[in-house]
Amino acid sequence: MNAYWDQKACEVPPACVIQPRNVWELAQAVKILRREFDLRSERAKKSDESVGPILAVRGGGHSPVAGASSIKGGVLIDLSLFNEVIPAEDGKSVAIGAGCKWMHVSKPLEEKGLAVAGGRNSAVGVGGLTLGGGLSFFSPRYGFVCSNIIEYEIVLADGSITTASATINSELWRALKGGSNNFGIVTRLTARSFPSTSIWSGFLYLPPWQSSKVLSAFHSFVNRSITSTPGQTHDEHAAGPLACFTYLQQLGIQAVAINLVHTAPPANDKRWPGCWRTSAFSKLWRFWSTCDVKSLTSAMDEMSVLNPPGRRQEFATTTVKNDKVTLEAVHNVYRDAIATIKQHRIKNMSWTLVLQPLLPEWARKGDANPLGLDSGGDEPLVIVSFTVNWARSEDDELVQGITRTAIEKIDAFAERKGMGHRYRYLNYCAGWQKPFEGYGDENLQFLREVSKEVDPEGMFQKGCVGGFKLGL
Repeated sequence: MNAYWDQKACEVPPACVIQPRNVWELAQAVKILRREFDLRSERAKKSDESVGPILAVRGGGHSPVAGASSIKGGVLIDLSLFNEVIPAEDGKSVAIGAGCKWMHVSKPLEEKGLAVAGGRNSAVGVGGLTLGGGLSFFSPRYGFVCSNIIEYEIVLADGSITTASATINSELWRALKGGSNNFGIVTRLTARSFPSTSIWSGFLYLPPWQSSKVLSAFHSFVNRSITSTPGQTHDEHAAGPLACFTYLQQLGIQAVAINLVHTAPPANDKRWPGCWRTSAFSKLWRFWSTCDVKSLTSAMDEMSVLNPPGRRQEFATTTVKNDKVTLEAVHNVYRDAIATIKQHRIKNMSWTLVLQPLLPEWARKGDANPLGLDSGGDEPLVIVSFTVNWARSEDDELVQGITRTAIEKIDAFAERKGMGHRYRYLNYCAGWQKPFEGYGDENLQFLREVSKEVDPEGMFQKGCVGGFKLGL
């Protein structure tokens, strides 16, 4: 139970934990659970009651959403023994067990000079991140993580084992590219791999009085995607920037951290890569910088250690256009919430606002997906997210309320100014949010149709907690 990242999830005891050793054992478990689900469904029809969930599935266990991979009194299927990482002989793909974390994937690939478009935090699970879409250091070059999955092995609700690819079960293949756990239990993913050695990455740490300059630098850099100014165009090897603004309640201080990455650093060059050297970030006054050439695994580990396990966690997110005034309003909402946090003296609370670019062109790279970002213009977007952690269970509702209020204020401002966007990145959503509505009506209907086809009785809609459901 202590394997979860979010302490809240560690406190939700299941009736039992199943750890299947292979896909056939998992299929047998699903068949048993399906029989129980069918019995409960029959009873529910007679009593006119709803069917309660009976199972949860845990891959990496890194979600802060209550019940995402935990279930009180039900059956928890733990996929941690699905941990294979098998690169193809030709170096163009790798089979990855759905129970792996990204640290398990990057290390063996590095030994072969390879990488995949995968997670940026080494402790995050492969399955959950990929099924939610997935952002990567390589997204500017290859697109979303889900758009680089060649094939899925999946156990369906009736216990059958099947694969989904561009030529086999192609609609299910597309639906899994952002459709979360609404179709079955994915056991293995085959991802495209490509040559990669070291990357240039790290954090800049700055005082809070630099915040307005950080917002300006962020806005300017993200707008490079729509400029033709020589020396100022977008570099597809440049990932980020991730601009993080944090208030630490215990110390009563604020700080700013900026993550910069370049996935093709020049050889034997100690200087910053050109795109970052010519950006306003290089001129910001800072306490220190960790930016340097390092292995992909080291860069992912640096992300992971900033928010270790053992704390109560909450996410929430929205998406806005890359508008300077809107970004300033977003930061004002973050800053105004600090007064409420101080007033309630929420123990050991860390309150962090993260801004990161989302370019619609990324969604058009790799395979088609149902995220709904491939249509429309190329106007750059910004994912706004709050990453919050704290110490005491008695503060859970208060913290979640502060986070929800902040998102609602940002959405209200963006809507008034015409700077909002419907998309919500599923992996950053709070439990109360509805990411599939942000995919657009046509894509949501597509996901629902695929769900009905592969799971007509709705076991993964009604009987399985976790992820976000399709409203069937």
